Amino acid sequence: MQDYIALRIDANPCNETITDLLAAFLCDVGYESFSPDEKGLTAYIKDDQYKESDVTDVINEFPIESKFSYKAEFVKGEDWNEEWEKNYFQPIIVEDRCVVHSSFHKDIPNAEYDIVIDPKMAFGTGHHSTTSNMMKHILSEDMTGKCVIDMGTGTGILAILCKMCGALKVTGIEIDPFAWENAVENARLNNVDINMLCGDALKLADLDSADYFLANINRNVITSDIGMYASKVKTGGIMLLSGFYESDIPIVAQAAGKYGFEVVKTLEDNNWVAIKLVKMN
Repeated sequence: MQDYIALRIDANPCNETITDLLAAFLCDVGYESFSPDEKGLTAYIKDDQYKESDVTDVINEFPIESKFSYKAEFVKGEDWNEEWEKNYFQPIIVEDRCVVHSSFHKDIPNAEYDIVIDPKMAFGTGHHSTTSNMMKHILSEDMTGKCVIDMGTGTGILAILCKMCGALKVTGIEIDPFAWENAVENARLNNVDINMLCGDALKLADLDSADYFLANINRNVITSDIGMYASKVKTGGIMLLSGFYESDIPIVAQAAGKYGFEVVKTLEDNNWVAIKLVKMN
C-alpha cells in the first residue's frame, strides 16, 4: 500500500481564498488530497514525490500576503482512514438532495441520493467547490438512460452520482493506480455498476461516444486533451468541466469552441467554476 507525506501548512491570516490557492498550487506539484480548516490546510502527497523545495516555492511565490509555517509528517498507507477521519471529511449535503459520507460516519442525514466515499488519498468528497459544483450540474440534468464518461474520476464520486441518477452506462477513467483502486472500491460500496479504467485520455479510443462527458481536473490538462474529449461526445451532447478558476473560462471556452462546443451554464463558488458546454455540431 502506498505511503504518504502529510504536509501541514498554517497561514496567518487565513481564509478560504488562501486555502483554495494553496490547494491549487500544491496540486500542480503532485499533491492529491486537501483538508482545509480555519487555520490552513493539510495536504497529502506520495512519499516518494515529496520535495521540500516545492513547498518553499509555493510559499515564497504566494500572491497574497500571509505568514506561513509548515510541517511534513510520514503517514503509512494503512493509517489513511484514521488520518482522514481525524483531520477532515464530515458528511455534506449537496442541493438538499445528495448526502456524501464515509463508511465510518454515523447519524447520516437522509437524502434522495446517499453516496458512501472512503477517500484513501483520492480527490473528490464533495467538499471542494469544483466537486460540489459538478454535482450540482449533474443533479440538474436528466441522466436517465444516458451514456457517461468521467475523465479523472478520482474517488469515483461523480460517476457514482450519475449512475444513481439513472445513467445507463458510466465509465470512469483514472490515471493514478491507487486512486483507481479507490474508485473501484467506492463503486462497490455504493452497489453501482461502473466501468472503471486505469489510464489516461488514450483510454478513450476504445469507448463509444457519450451523451455526457465529465472532467474535473485542471485547466492545463483539459485544454491539452480537449480534442480527445470532444471526439467522444455525441452531437448535441454535453461536457461538464471543472478544476479551474472563473478567469480561466475564456481559455477553456476557446479551446472547446474549436470542436463545436458552446458554454451554456456556469456555476461558481469561491472563484472555482464548473461549466456546462453543448456540442453544437
